[in-house]
Amino acid sequence: MPEVIQSKPKEKKNIKIVKDATCTFCGCVCDDMELTVDLDEHRITKAKNACVLGRAWFYEHVLEDRPVVLIDGKEATLEEGMDTAAQILVDAKFPITYGLSDCTCEAQRVAVDIMDTINGNVDTTTSVCHGPSGMAFQGVGESTATLGEIRNRADLVIYWGGNPAESHPRHFTRYAVTPKGMYIPNGKKDRTVVLVDVRKTSSTPVADIFVQVKPGKDFEVLWALRALVKGKRISKDIEEQTGVSREMLDDLVYRMKNCQYGVLFLGMGLTMTRGRHFNSGAVYSLAADLNEFTHFVAKPVRGHGNVTGADNVVSWQTGYPFGVNFNRGYPRFNPGEFTTSDVLARGETDAAMIIASDPASNFSRRAIEHLAKIPVITMDTKETHTTKISKVRFAVATYGINTGGTVYRMDDVPISLRPAFDSPFPTDQEVLEGIRQRVKRLLTGSKARTAF
Repeated sequence: MPEVIQSKPKEKKNIKIVKDATCTFCGCVCDDMELTVDLDEHRITKAKNACVLGRAWFYEHVLEDRPVVLIDGKEATLEEGMDTAAQILVDAKFPITYGLSDCTCEAQRVAVDIMDTINGNVDTTTSVCHGPSGMAFQGVGESTATLGEIRNRADLVIYWGGNPAESHPRHFTRYAVTPKGMYIPNGKKDRTVVLVDVRKTSSTPVADIFVQVKPGKDFEVLWALRALVKGKRISKDIEEQTGVSREMLDDLVYRMKNCQYGVLFLGMGLTMTRGRHFNSGAVYSLAADLNEFTHFVAKPVRGHGNVTGADNVVSWQTGYPFGVNFNRGYPRFNPGEFTTSDVLARGETDAAMIIASDPASNFSRRAIEHLAKIPVITMDTKETHTTKISKVRFAVATYGINTGGTVYRMDDVPISLRPAFDSPFPTDQEVLEGIRQRVKRLLTGSKARTAF
């Protein structure tokens, strides 16, 4: 008789299900994830409801075996790292902090307090993305709404200068285009979607109307729309100037004035091109003009997971959203003077603390060259170009996956995080709290820094 081989019973895996988890990859901050966590292997094996970017965010998160702290490339203790970092910041004449868009609001608050304490400079990644929108908001104001309100009410959705299909895949499906809402019971069938851009993108097929603008002519189109909304005459050669026909402009104005609820979503195609904050200001002003006829709102589509939180936290504590300087003992705001890329390019700073960002991979050559010459403190979840040139490097836990806390969605709605599993690395907040305590001790008594 043949030998009977009995198969071994499969070992039960130590599985954990995390419901209503939050994806912190992009500014959509979707909080309806259902994560399946293998606690033995310390990894996420399934992310229900996540988009392609969210799945990569969760699945590619692994706990690497690496030192918590490196000082000049040599392994050190956490205490030694915080001691060295604090001493660098206190000894500097013009210290700066940059990043903050991929960590919790609780950590951001501590970072701002450190720079306030040492009369330094604090800036977020907003300065190289939607900074112009922030400047425009301060100049002309904003007619605003939550994404939930837009989902339930908006029957006219205009995306200007963005490609959400690639950058924010669930923006279409969860918030603005296809979802059924309280007053939009048929979803996409009850909406008109307009896409305005300089070229066709992967988002174009979603749109009912595509408006192609000549590169660098967004401001002219927006100002023409404002004039037509107010019943004013515009130049006869508008199509030659902008690439958009008068018929297209008239049709768009009619739709905007006669919709029940309209929304203008600003992308970086407006903020990082000719016009910058003037473009954003024109969008906000157009939305305000339209409120004489219907209800219209305007919102920037933000990139990093908690960049909106960074703007909120810095604004709470200083009165300004980014590029804030404390050299004189009180906050000052002047983009171009106090924004990190400019400060580094001019060679003005002598120490930098970079949190959850990688300026060495995307700043100008002059800025990167200066960054490599000064002592740099970094806090990141992975190795980057910036961590490689750091004097003090902290390996930290990933927010939203390993740590709790608070983040802000792109519409300024705060969301609490539900971590999936623990990390052997400290959180950004723990490291910053340790540095803050040491900075304050170093500055007591005769060593206290005075405003200058």
